[in-house]
Amino acid sequence: MTIEIERRFLLADDSWRNHASAPVTMQQGYLSVEKERTIRVRIIGNRAWLTLKGYISDVSRSEFEYKIPPEHAQTMMDTMCPFKLEKQRHTIAFEGFVFEIDEYFGENAPLIVAELELPSEDTPFAKPAWLGREITSDSRFTNAYLSKYPFSQWINGTSDSEP
Repeated sequence: MTIEIERRFLLADDSWRNHASAPVTMQQGYLSVEKERTIRVRIIGNRAWLTLKGYISDVSRSEFEYKIPPEHAQTMMDTMCPFKLEKQRHTIAFEGFVFEIDEYFGENAPLIVAELELPSEDTPFAKPAWLGREITSDSRFTNAYLSKYPFSQWINGTSDSEP
């Protein structure tokens, strides 16, 4: 079993852009968005994956990821995924770690989240000045949740899931 250990943060400002890689656009669709398990289809250009995640803790999840034909992914996205989102991912190397910065489109704009994968839950890491408040334990900021309850509904007060 593969374990994903990840911490998530809001951003303090836009200075991260000075250090970021060129963005990669991702489409994600969800077949399941339950806390205990998520099943995701992801398309990046002409590549695609099916990913299954299981809840272990707020920081750790079991993760199984499989490459699938892009045409299968697109069919799943179009016919089987009721919840979807699109985002651009930037990466920034900082003091031995790689931060992934996700900039959301559509109903999740203007949300921008930094993610950091770690080898263990207690691994120390340096925090760049542009890193803001940690949101790892707030499940509303997971991609699965955002696909079902878009960020714009929170900030406009049109959802019962307002932060």
